[in-house]
Amino acid sequence: MSMSTKDAATNARAAGAPRDEFIAAMGRVATGVTVVSTGGPAGRFAQTVSAMCSVSADPRLVLVCINARSPINAAIREHGVFNVNVLGKQHDHVADTFAGRPWPGKERWDFSCGEWVDAPSGSPRIRDAVASFDCTVHETVEAGTHLVYIGRVTSVDSHEAEPLIYSAQTYAKPEPIEPSVFPDYPGSGPTYRQQKKEDSQ
Repeated sequence: MSMSTKDAATNARAAGAPRDEFIAAMGRVATGVTVVSTGGPAGRFAQTVSAMCSVSADPRLVLVCINARSPINAAIREHGVFNVNVLGKQHDHVADTFAGRPWPGKERWDFSCGEWVDAPSGSPRIRDAVASFDCTVHETVEAGTHLVYIGRVTSVDSHEAEPLIYSAQTYAKPEPIEPSVFPDYPGSGPTYRQQKKEDSQ
């Protein structure tokens, strides 16, 4: 007896990692912290997200994932643009505000939590963000509980600053470590990295 596509999908889900285990394991992953924003006729909206990455340098594309329940989605659909703000270690309060956890005296999704300027698209941009990527919507994909946005980058801004990191429900900042060196592999470690950097120039 052949198995239907529906039965196969059900069995695959049952064989997969339980939801709680998946969430616990993902909680150990260190990620940068970003706030995705949009602005236009529908108003200004922003949402804290941890799933953001580069897709392509040619053309310049970035990817962000936003929970489908967030009110920012309707605004992005109407505006067709969004800005990705990569937060610095000084922006933990901004991250909390746009994750729906405002500090005392602040409202949820309150833009008074930071210094904002308009990006070329009209989307709000944090003035001192580590980096910001102003985008037009290139593609939108529905994936489970989230919408995956691929944005075509039209403008970039960046500043020297330490990025904010999130892992194990805690904010952190990058800390340099001594590179690994293996005696059995001469030239590895800092020497190898420097040589590779020079070769690529």
